Amino acid sequence: MAQLTGPADDVPSMGRRQFMNVLMFGSEALVAAGALYPVIKYFIPPSSGSSSGGVTAKDALGNDIVLTDYLASHPAGDHSLVQGLKGDPTYLVVEEDKAIANYGINAVCTHLGCVVPWNANENKFMCPCHGSQYDSTGKVVRGPAPLSLALAHANVEDNKVTLTPWTETDFRTDEDPWWA
Repeated sequence: MAQLTGPADDVPSMGRRQFMNVLMFGSEALVAAGALYPVIKYFIPPSSGSSSGGVTAKDALGNDIVLTDYLASHPAGDHSLVQGLKGDPTYLVVEEDKAIANYGINAVCTHLGCVVPWNANENKFMCPCHGSQYDSTGKVVRGPAPLSLALAHANVEDNKVTLTPWTETDFRTDEDPWWA
């Protein structure tokens, strides 16, 4: 009896086929992960966290805010912008005793999201987009903005200013914070 030879003998074994499938899938997954990593990393803000779970406040150039340098260059009553929680512009307030206030004020208008500048002559925040106004603590005093500006705790750790989320009662309105 003659042994049959033909296409059936050229078919690789099932174990070999599974190995090749795993090898192909693994290499494709590795290439996809390598291509997606920078895209995903782009959407995750860099961490500048502190031991208290907040973020270190940054200046316009991305440098940490060092309290002694900051107070030396900002007079009492000053409201100046720093990079705060989630990268939002946040005002640090220098009090009359040349210390920073224990809160920072988020500069994003609660009406349409404009950055609200501090007007030192009027002693209030005045939104250039639609005329909303906030007092020196960020409490809304004139609409169309429906809510006061959000707050963050301003603390000092190792001579650097850190900002942490404000989850307690809003001291300006005695209500729960809308932003928490």
